[in-house]
Amino acid sequence: MSTVKGTIHAGVCGFVTTVTASCEDGRNVTLDIQTDCPNLQCLSAALPPVIDCYAQLGGGYEGDFYQAARTCLKGCCCGGCVVPPGLFKAMQVSAGVALPQTVSMEFVKTGD
Repeated sequence: MSTVKGTIHAGVCGFVTTVTASCEDGRNVTLDIQTDCPNLQCLSAALPPVIDCYAQLGGGYEGDFYQAARTCLKGCCCGGCVVPPGLFKAMQVSAGVALPQTVSMEFVKTGD
């Protein structure tokens, strides 16, 4: 079994999400998502208990994973939430179709 653990700091909202992605067969992944964000709790509940990684790769942004994200992540800043791509990446790494790597973003406002 391949298990991947990740911690995602969403940004100014202050929410931290942890994910454990597990895959036994190189395709079907379970995600254990822990967060205090109510919108991400909605996403976690909307995802099936077992996710077919290859079906999601084929569906891309139109797949079930991102459709659930679009349904649950509403509001002023949630459309730009960095957590869903992090969850998607954890799924890929646990299924062996992506390599684990640290990801980072930094923004600096310059001028008015």
